[in-house]
Amino acid sequence: MLQVPVREQSQASTKAVILVGGPSRGTRFRPLSLDVPKPLFEVAGHPIIHHCLKAVTKVPDVREVILVGYYDESVFRDFIKDASKEYPQLRIVYLREYTALGTAGGLYHFRDAILKGKPERLLVLNADVCCSFPLGEMMKLFEEKDAEAVILGTRVSNDTATNFGCIVSDSHTKRVLHYVEKPESHISNLINCGVYLFATECIFPAIRSAIKRRTTRPRLLSYPSSDNLESSFIAAGDDEDAEKSEVLRLEQDILSDLADSNRFFVHETKDFWRQIKTAGSAVPANALYLQKAFQAESSELTPPSATIVPPVYIHPTASVDPTAKLGPNVSIGPRVVIGAGARVKDSIVLEDAEIRHDACVMHSIIGWSSRVGAWARVEGTPIPIGSHSTSIVKQGIKVQSITILGKECGVGEEVRVQNCVCLPYKELKRDVANEVIM
Repeated sequence: MLQVPVREQSQASTKAVILVGGPSRGTRFRPLSLDVPKPLFEVAGHPIIHHCLKAVTKVPDVREVILVGYYDESVFRDFIKDASKEYPQLRIVYLREYTALGTAGGLYHFRDAILKGKPERLLVLNADVCCSFPLGEMMKLFEEKDAEAVILGTRVSNDTATNFGCIVSDSHTKRVLHYVEKPESHISNLINCGVYLFATECIFPAIRSAIKRRTTRPRLLSYPSSDNLESSFIAAGDDEDAEKSEVLRLEQDILSDLADSNRFFVHETKDFWRQIKTAGSAVPANALYLQKAFQAESSELTPPSATIVPPVYIHPTASVDPTAKLGPNVSIGPRVVIGAGARVKDSIVLEDAEIRHDACVMHSIIGWSSRVGAWARVEGTPIPIGSHSTSIVKQGIKVQSITILGKECGVGEEVRVQNCVCLPYKELKRDVANEVIM
C-alpha cells in the first residue's frame, strides 16, 4: 500500500519585543536607578527584564528577542551576553532609539529589523510589568479568534482603575469593544497589563495610519504637524518639535483604533500582576515572583527551616548567620552578610550590604554596600496585597510605604528608620521617620 506523506503544517513564526524605556524616565525609580538601570534591577534574584525574557522562551516558535529602548548600548551588553548563554536557542539584540519615541514609535522606527524574516506575529512586553506572563494562553486565543491583536488584561478595584488603560469587552466573545487610556471617569475595572500579541500585517499599518492622522491635525504643542512625518522616523534630529511629533504610544494612539475592528481580543488573567514603576514597588514584585517560584518548587529558593520562612532567595555567595531569621518574601544578594539574631522580612537586600547582629529589616530595600547597625530597625509599612500603590499618608503627608536605603548608606546602632527614602552615601545616626533624606 502506497503511503502518501502528510505535510506538516508549519507554525507561524513569532518575534518578541521587550520595551525597556530609557534613563530620563527612571526618575520614579530613584534612588535605585541612580546606580542601576531599572530593567536590570534584581527582583527575586534576577534582573526585572530576565523575568520577561524567561516567559518568552516558553513560547515555542520564538527565535529572536529584540530589546528596544534609549539606554546606551553598553548598558545591556553583559545582560545579553549572559542571557544568550542561558538561552542559546534565542537571538537577543538591543536596538537603541536616538530619543524616546514612545511604545509605538519605537516599534515603527525599527520596523525593518522587526519584520526581517517575515514573522507573522509580534509579542510586545513592557519590561516594567510583573506578572506570570500567560503568553501561551494569549497565543491560543489569538489562533482561535483569528485575531489581529490580543491584549493581556486584569481586574483591579474600581477606585484604582482610572490610573490605567481601561478595556470594555464582550464577556462572551472576549472582543475588545472600547479602550481608553486613564479615563477621567470609571468605564471598566478591566485594565491593560502592558503585554500584547499583534499580527505584524496589522500593527504596522495601524501605526502608519496614526502617523498620517497626526499630519492632518492642526498644529498643537503636543502634536506638531510635519510635511514628512513618516520619514522623520528614520532621521535622528535634535529639534524639540520634531522629536515630539515622533512620539507615538500604543496606549494613547493605537489601541483605541484597534478596538474599532472586530478582531481585537482580551485575555483576562486571574493570576498576579502589578507594575514596577516606583522604587518601592520592587518589594511587592519581589514577593510575587518569589511566591511563584515557591509554588513551582524552584531549586533556586532556600529550603524552609526553623529560621527560613518561605519564600526566600539567598545568593550562594551571601553569608547568613544560622541564628538569623529570614522571610517570608526576602531576596538576599551577592556577598551580603547577615549577623546573628537579625530579622529580615518582606525585603530586598542588595549586594555587599551588611545587616549586623540583632538588627531588624522589614518592608525595605537595603542598597548596595549599605550597613545596618546592631539592634537597628529599618522598616516600612505593610500595604494591602491588592494595592497598586506604595505611597501612604502619614500626618497629612504622602510618604513612601517602603523604606529605601540607596547605595553605601549607614544606619547607626539602635537607630530606627521608618518610611524613609535615603539617597546614597548618607549616615543615619538618629531616629528618622517619614522623610526623604537628601
